[in-house]
This record gives sequence, C-alpha cells and structure tokens, in this order.
Amino acid sequence: MSGLRPISLFWRVFVLDAALFMLVALLLLFSPVTISAPIAPHEAVTVVISLCLVLAINALVLWRAIQPLQRLADRMEVVDLLRPGQRLQVEHGDEIGRVVRSFNQMLDRLEGERQQSGRRMLQAQEAERIAISRDLHDEVGQLLTAVLLELDAATETGTAMDLAPAVASARRALDEVRRISQALRPQMLEELGLVSALSELCSTFERTTGAVVERDFARDLPTVDGDVELALYRIAQESLTNVARHADARHVRVSLAMPGHDIVLRITDDGVGIEPDDEQAGGLRSMRERALLIGATLAIQSTGSGGTEVRLELPIERLDAVESP
Repeated sequence: MSGLRPISLFWRVFVLDAALFMLVALLLLFSPVTISAPIAPHEAVTVVISLCLVLAINALVLWRAIQPLQRLADRMEVVDLLRPGQRLQVEHGDEIGRVVRSFNQMLDRLEGERQQSGRRMLQAQEAERIAISRDLHDEVGQLLTAVLLELDAATETGTAMDLAPAVASARRALDEVRRISQALRPQMLEELGLVSALSELCSTFERTTGAVVERDFARDLPTVDGDVELALYRIAQESLTNVARHADARHVRVSLAMPGHDIVLRITDDGVGIEPDDEQAGGLRSMRERALLIGATLAIQSTGSGGTEVRLELPIERLDAVESP
C-alpha cells in the first residue's frame, strides 16, 4: 500500500463535489420529493435543508484540506532563522504535503547556509584580529620599544645624545599605525570618494609588488551609497591582494565604468590564472558575499591569455534598493 500514489487534492475535492451533486440528483429522480410551481412551504424547507447540508459537508472537507496550508502560512509569518528547528509535520503525501516538505527543506538549507556564513564571518574577524595583533606587536611594538630604550639611555647618561634614531623609529611607528588604520578603514574613501581611493590602492599595489597597474576610471559615475562604495573598494582590494599573493603577475588592469545601465568593476591580470578549487577560498567567498549584499553579480574566471578576470556588475536600478533603510 505504501507504493500507491496518493490522491491529489484536486481529485479529492472534485470527487466529493461530484458525489454530492449525484446524491442530490438521485434524490430528485427517485425520492418522493417533488417541487411544484409555485413552490410549497414544505418543499422550500426541504430544498433549504438539503442545500445547507451539501454546503456544510463541502465546507468541512475543504476546511480539513486547507488546514495544513493555514498552519504553513502562520509558521512562515513567524519563522526565525535564529531559532532553528521550527519544522512542520508532513501529514499528507499530496500537493500540500509536498509544499510543507519543501518548506522544511528550505529551512534546512537556509539554516545551514546561515550557520556556514556566520562561521566564515567569525573566522574572518578572528583572522583580522590576529593580523592586526601581529602587526601591532611585530612592527609598532618593536619600533616603540626601540624609541623607549633610546630615550631611557639618554635619561640615564644625562648627556645630550643624538635623538635622530629615536625620531626615525617614532616616525616609522606612526607610518605603521597609519598603514594599519588604512587597512581597517580607508580614510581616503570617506574623504575623497571611490575613484581616488582606488587610485591610491593601485599606487600602493605598484609600490609593494613592482607590477604595472593600468587604471581606467570613468568620471561620470553616479553617486552611490557609502556601503556600495565600501563593497566595491573591498572587492578591488581583495582582488589585488590575491594577485599579489598567488598570480605572479607583471601587469594588472583596474577599470571602473558604466556601460549602459550597469556599474562595472573589472580587475584583470596576466598571472598564472585561477584553479576551479580556488573558487571556495575564503577571500573569493567573501567577495561574492559582498557583491550579494549590494545586489551585484560577480564573475571570476580565467582570461584567454592565462590570467584572471574579476568582473562585478551592479545595475543602476538596484542602487535605490541598497540605499533604502
């Protein structure tokens, strides 16, 4: 019996209505009940009672059939992904049962994706904290320690010694603090805008890697929200970081344009290209999540010359949705 296909909701309701109508027809054909013109009072009472009975039976069956849908709608209105396990019991094997089962599977998938996303976010935060701690300890901490030792030596000897090394160390420490601050929150992005921040990012990349960066930034770009600017900047930053770490490229091209009705950010290089397994790397997943948050599409693929192209497309019509609270 378990292998039998369940009767669909349509056929259950149809068969019920057909049976009721057939019952009424049989009563009219073979019962002594008659309807005269004009209708007699007892005949009107019989018709009304029969109609009420048919409607009551029909309503009862429909109510029982629609109850799972009502429970599903109630659960969908209050479901909270922060409280996992809110599933509905699958009571039937028909279309409604399939809808309830699909809803439960959707919740399983959403909760799993949220858990993975939260885990990646925490891992990224922890990695960022470790990197900041290492920079502060290894760079700024050592420089300030050197300054302190030099000043202690001058204090103990009581002699006028050359403080130029201490000044140089303090200046290097200040530069390191500025570098760390720039990595955490690009000040130029807030003060001068996206194009200037991208230009400075390209200049820094050239100084640290020796690669040549070709820049092509449109000047007629629309004004976008700060979150959109930050997402575009971070995706470009992560792309250049991947080029510096893995691509071994000598030439990079960074462009920001608006062909048609899309804002398009492209970063291409002539490096070693990208492997299929690299798509699951943390940096690339972070880029895709940032693009998703602003309603953009992100494509990462190998170029014809063997390098890698990162292409982000943001439709203009989605900017209002991103900027809305």
